[in-house]
Amino acid sequence: MKSPNMKWVGSDKTFIDELDITEVQNVTLGRFGGNSKAGSYKNEDGCLVWANEAENWEFTMVLDGHKTAQSVELVLNHFEKNENEIKSVLSESASAALKKLDYLILNIFQDPDFMDSCRKTTGETACLIVVRKGKYLWWFSIGDCILHLFHPELIALGERQLVQRSFYEWVGEVNTFELPVPCYSSGKKEMRKGLNHIFMTTDGLTECPGVAFEDAGEVQKVLSDNGMEEGVRFLLDEIRRNNVRDSTTIIAWSVDIKETASLPSDL
Repeated sequence: MKSPNMKWVGSDKTFIDELDITEVQNVTLGRFGGNSKAGSYKNEDGCLVWANEAENWEFTMVLDGHKTAQSVELVLNHFEKNENEIKSVLSESASAALKKLDYLILNIFQDPDFMDSCRKTTGETACLIVVRKGKYLWWFSIGDCILHLFHPELIALGERQLVQRSFYEWVGEVNTFELPVPCYSSGKKEMRKGLNHIFMTTDGLTECPGVAFEDAGEVQKVLSDNGMEEGVRFLLDEIRRNNVRDSTTIIAWSVDIKETASLPSDL
């Protein structure tokens, strides 16, 4: 049964030795807390999924905490406090919404009360936010979570990974927004006409021994061979079989774009 919106923190339910696949409207959420035999004893991941089919958008977050899950819970609670404003922005046209989102998300992270709470927490987290509005993909990334976009036209040109792992960036006790120049990455991508597969993950998937899932092409092949839901299940089952220690959280979904995308002028 597909659930509505979803918020989860790994400290609430760890999924250690347990693989979970949940459908959140049109989005597939996959969770695995690592193998206890490999030394896993806690899960510091987290996620948030909101979706609105009528308004043609999804708002998603994956987080990978360090030391404790306190920073993950802090970030997710802070975004829930701003839920109405975020959803109000996303109800607008893509051109207006994604422009406003640039400023809104930055302001949420730089809110003085939130930054003060970060100073009082234990540990820090990587955080990847991905929004799909209409035919556009928008992202805001702090740290080492990963985003792929799979479409035949992009794959033919060798493009699969939109956000790579960026190390030594966090929000929480150690906070990039305390720097004189906050460090993060953000971007927008026009998706191609036809079926686009969006895939975001924490780094347990890429750090597992015995598999090659740090290669976006290997992930794409699994999804292509199995479909989205079963593909996510296959990926998590493979890292479970290969005795991964680190937890992995995956958010993935497909979007069929009807509009023609940009093409070079000489075609």
